[in-house]
Amino acid sequence: MVLRPASSHPVEPNQGICPITGETYSGHTSVVLDHLHPSLVERIRQDHPTLTSDARISRAAADRYRMLYVEELLRQERGELTKLDREVARSLAEGVTVSANVEESYDENRSLGERLSDGLAAFGGSWPFLICFGLGLGAWILVNAVRGVQAFDPYPYILLNLILSCIAAVQAPIIMMSQRRQEAKDRLRSLNDYRVNLKAELEIRHLHEKLDHLITRQWERLAKIQELQIELLQERR
Repeated sequence: MVLRPASSHPVEPNQGICPITGETYSGHTSVVLDHLHPSLVERIRQDHPTLTSDARISRAAADRYRMLYVEELLRQERGELTKLDREVARSLAEGVTVSANVEESYDENRSLGERLSDGLAAFGGSWPFLICFGLGLGAWILVNAVRGVQAFDPYPYILLNLILSCIAAVQAPIIMMSQRRQEAKDRLRSLNDYRVNLKAELEIRHLHEKLDHLITRQWERLAKIQELQIELLQERR
């Protein structure tokens, strides 16, 4: 008989095989079926009706069925699921956050032209621009009025009108580019708010189900305790 060397890794006493996935789990990576909220337990028992209340399954299987349950719930309420709905369901099952800082992520991806357009649009809609523009316009008119016949742009200031038309023609597309980028940023912000609100709604719904389940179990335990107390009182008599 050949003796095999003992394994250097100790076997955990709480290890077991998940009845759903068939994979080995340890104590901290498993959960008792009765500890899950009733709707999720009912969904799991649709595929595995032989599972008892004290059955222990892996957390990976619980997360997978939690995602399936959320997707089916959203499909019943909204019809066909969108990519955004699936992301929320996956984040809810995995326990990760869905909120993101849209301002930082969007500003980091700006090109040089987009940064220039934002800067020019911000400067063109500010009081310093209006003050500088008014001072330059007044100086232009004053210099040409003082020089009289030697003015480089005499009245009616045709060159000034040409420059003002060019400024208006260039400034309008720059402002439109900046507004289009702002609309895209607002759209990303609204999608982020939708993800957060949808996840919060589902979390609150699950929390209510868990509270109802815990209250029901607590009343059942209290009823059993009262039955035992009544039996003890009857025995003492």
